[in-house]
Amino acid sequence: MEAVNLLSSNRYTEKQIGYLFISVLVNSNSELIRLINNAIKNDLASRNPTFMGLALHCIANVGSREMAEAFAGEIPKILVAGDTMDSVKQSAALCLLRLYRTSPDFVPMGDWTSRVVHLLNDQHLGVVTAATSLITTLAQKNPEEFKTSVSLAVSRLSRIVTSASTDLQDYTYYFVPAPWLSVKLLRLLQCYPPPEDAAVRGRLTECLETILNKAQEPPKSKKVQHSNAKNAVLFEAISLIIHHDSEPNLLVRACNQLGQFLQHRETNLRYLALESMCTLASSEFSHEAVKTHIETVINALKTERDVSVRQRAVDLLYAMCDRSNAQQIVAEMLNYLETADYSIREEIVLKVAILAEKYAVDYTWYVDTILNLIRIAGDYVSEEVWYRVIQIVINRDDVQGYAAKTVFEALQAPACHENLVKVGGYILGEFGNLIAGDPRSSPLIQFNLLHSKFHLCSVPTRALLLSTYIKFVNLFPEIKTTIQDVLRSDSQLKNADVELQQRAVEYLRLSTIASTDILATVLEEMPPFPERESSILAKLKKKKGPGTVTDLEEIKKERNSDVNGGTESTPVNASTVSTPSPSADLLGLGAAPLTSAAPPPSSTGSLLVDVFSDSASVVAPLAPGSEDNFASPDLASSEVVSEEPADTVHDADELIHKFVCKNNGVLFENQLLQIGLKSEFRQNLGRMFIFYGNKTSTQFLNFTPTLICSDELQSSLNLQTKPVDPTVDGGAQVQQVVNIECISDFMEAPILNIQFRYGGTFQNISVKLPITLNKFFQPTEMASQDFFQRWKQLSNPQQEMQNIFKAKHPMDTEITKAKIIGFGSALLEEVDPNPANFVGAGIIHTKTTQIGCLLRLEPNLQAQMYRLTLRTSKETVSQRLCELLSEQF
Repeated sequence: MEAVNLLSSNRYTEKQIGYLFISVLVNSNSELIRLINNAIKNDLASRNPTFMGLALHCIANVGSREMAEAFAGEIPKILVAGDTMDSVKQSAALCLLRLYRTSPDFVPMGDWTSRVVHLLNDQHLGVVTAATSLITTLAQKNPEEFKTSVSLAVSRLSRIVTSASTDLQDYTYYFVPAPWLSVKLLRLLQCYPPPEDAAVRGRLTECLETILNKAQEPPKSKKVQHSNAKNAVLFEAISLIIHHDSEPNLLVRACNQLGQFLQHRETNLRYLALESMCTLASSEFSHEAVKTHIETVINALKTERDVSVRQRAVDLLYAMCDRSNAQQIVAEMLNYLETADYSIREEIVLKVAILAEKYAVDYTWYVDTILNLIRIAGDYVSEEVWYRVIQIVINRDDVQGYAAKTVFEALQAPACHENLVKVGGYILGEFGNLIAGDPRSSPLIQFNLLHSKFHLCSVPTRALLLSTYIKFVNLFPEIKTTIQDVLRSDSQLKNADVELQQRAVEYLRLSTIASTDILATVLEEMPPFPERESSILAKLKKKKGPGTVTDLEEIKKERNSDVNGGTESTPVNASTVSTPSPSADLLGLGAAPLTSAAPPPSSTGSLLVDVFSDSASVVAPLAPGSEDNFASPDLASSEVVSEEPADTVHDADELIHKFVCKNNGVLFENQLLQIGLKSEFRQNLGRMFIFYGNKTSTQFLNFTPTLICSDELQSSLNLQTKPVDPTVDGGAQVQQVVNIECISDFMEAPILNIQFRYGGTFQNISVKLPITLNKFFQPTEMASQDFFQRWKQLSNPQQEMQNIFKAKHPMDTEITKAKIIGFGSALLEEVDPNPANFVGAGIIHTKTTQIGCLLRLEPNLQAQMYRLTLRTSKETVSQRLCELLSEQF
């Protein structure tokens, strides 16, 4: 209270201490906020620039929704008023930016938007810098309203770029004129396409050329601050050139400039140069210029000390690859793979597999490359890669014999990776007859070679080899007896693994009783696989996240029209019919065994393992431990908010309804972020664990999740959260705990707002958090007599809520029972005279009261209708519970 009193003082020092105390220590939910707001209003109206500055700083520092609601309409007026001091304009612009980032729905768009654009022409560069930050953020959301800023930004940028360091003395940083403002103006221009006005476009081109020319000039200072400022402007200019992608001359010049940085002694510059060149490689104008630096990039791959720079070099080699240099790049990647860091090996394997397939002129080279890949980095070769080589071999007759000969030779090595055994078993089982004429690879030698690896392999691989053996019975009748002896051995027929035992019994029986014609029919050669998009590329995109070099497959205009591959399907040997081993279903999500009639579907699972599913998902495992064994059950309901602040929460009710009868699941997922929930409730208390997963390889910065409740909801629901780390590393997952207390019944749900920066772009996502009234249900068991006695007591019309509705889902008794129990009430058996009806009872616990609840659900199978009746001692509770439960059937 003393601090609030200090705000009324006319002495600067006292007022400053008051505002400082409030900014740091006063909670946004404090009862004093109203008094503080009145004091701030008085200072804003005082027209004293010092007091106005203090008030604006306080608003920005607190940044609560209450302050946004109180002042978001006033601050734009101060910002565009003609008599406002420059220092106050700066503070007003940054304060409004802060409020817009935290509470965009309270910042009204109006007449001031057209006037604020003209601040770009202000004489005071501090005002221009602050206004540019504000306009850039607003333009990302409302580009049409601020498109007039393009010409003004170009004009201001032109004046800065052509000025001497002495012209802007107060804003020159180590001989670089206004570098921060230049960077902000260049970022603002990246919100729009190239200017349509020829004069503006020409002036912008001149600016960019001047920046590129200045980069070639000798430095005016040897200090690192000078080079940092100069390079910051240069890289932002190159980003704008890449964004526009319309000036071939500028693109080539930018590429050449970046090429000079590839051998710079500063590690950060080498990293940025490689990253920018990855994007330049996607442009048809600069692709050839990028290729000229291939030797430098390969050298960086071999000699660079920093692993992140080596990773960017791999990305650039992948981006610049085409038919003319594919064999050289693939060979260099394979050489590097032998010494590569473990963290990037899987990514390199995927890229090598994609390039080898995409640009293979000779498929024998492709087979050699993939087998070499398995030999060098077998542990990092995912199922998709060896599936893919099998698909291509099966679909191309001209390579089948060569593939069989090559894998046969590769299997003769004393130590073979298990993935090589899988490929060898599959290919020899299909095409071993093509090399059986050579005495060095006779049927018996092929069989003995494969069987010598049998005892070293895991259960799924052994299952595949048993399938190969039965294929050999059909291909090579002369070794049928030898194979039957193996199948008949105790180690097979009495194997502890039920899958291997079942295969051995069935295959032995099949080889014994089936005629030659039946064997030939059952075990005939696999037909060609249907054409489909390669899952290797999809896996790489998923691993890298959006906006990375892997998206070049879509962005790049195809320079070579004849692209190999493009067909995809998962190879099905009898081994893929196997029941997955326990390790294939680590999280108990359940897995449906596949049938041999169809290939396993490509996974649509999320990058981050879904540890939240509490229902069995029918997902076919590709391999034990594969990340694609897990699927997110709620992707279809995810509410996706794009790279712009969210002022609405789309499909929120539909999302809430999916969590009414369950506590765990994936709440939200887009290309960048996955949000999962795991929650528990007891009486009027609850705890929710929110998991934020970064699906990209790039850090999230300023990561700020905020829970937003309306005034009415705040009085009914008390939420306490623990802050999370503002930096979320690529591929990492952070957890936030929310403690929940239900004070009284409520109708709304809180909003979870997440803001962060990804790759320099502001992201704003809002979803409704599924905290619903039924979560505070405690089931109550009741006898039939007690139930109907209580039912009659709740006979007041205000206490009953009834809804008759059409069934949205199949009317399954067991599912209905599970949903009623998941809703929170006890399911009372043998209470209703009609056994087809469902009745339940429970108590809603709040801090202030307990509310008894009875429900009755009457299904009509003929009409495919339900009648739901709810009786509670409070009308609003009956209404809310009826709404929530009706949406479940």
